[in-house]
Amino acid sequence: MEDNLDLLIKKCIANDRGGQLRIYQLFSPVLYGICLKYMKNEDDAKDVFQESFIIVFQKIKQYKFEGSFEGWMKRIFINKLIETLKKKKRDYHFLDVFDPETEIIEEEELETIPITQEKLIEYIQDLPDQYRMVFNLFVFEKMKHKEIAEMLQITEGTSKSNLNRAKKILQTKILAVLNFKTA
Repeated sequence: MEDNLDLLIKKCIANDRGGQLRIYQLFSPVLYGICLKYMKNEDDAKDVFQESFIIVFQKIKQYKFEGSFEGWMKRIFINKLIETLKKKKRDYHFLDVFDPETEIIEEEELETIPITQEKLIEYIQDLPDQYRMVFNLFVFEKMKHKEIAEMLQITEGTSKSNLNRAKKILQTKILAVLNFKTA
């Protein structure tokens, strides 16, 4: 696969439509899934997905064949998603104070709750933009709070607080559904 991928990338660099189509087919499920997690609805996700792939093909000459090509593309997609969300809502209101009364939710607690992937994505899409961005970057992209803070131009404390609030909202929604089903 590695050699084939390098060949496909080289075809894309040469503007070969077949190579571009194959790259699109290989990576679109994962990259579209990322778009769904960040955007509030499918239409917005599709728009950013298309725009991001255009950027990938415009910048593919900059890929140095070092590290993961998928990771390189994900970074382009995430940057475009964040840029789009910032444009949509110029006045982000990241909660900049960590409330000591906020109960810290451990990741293991959320992992033990049974829920479908579709339902979880729906709940994530319903999060306020700033919580959704921090949650996705931390949980799915495995970024550290320091990296998130730099990327979003917020403090590490704000990143941690937004993550906790996102987890609390998700936990409340999931538990409400589970309580409803068992009642």
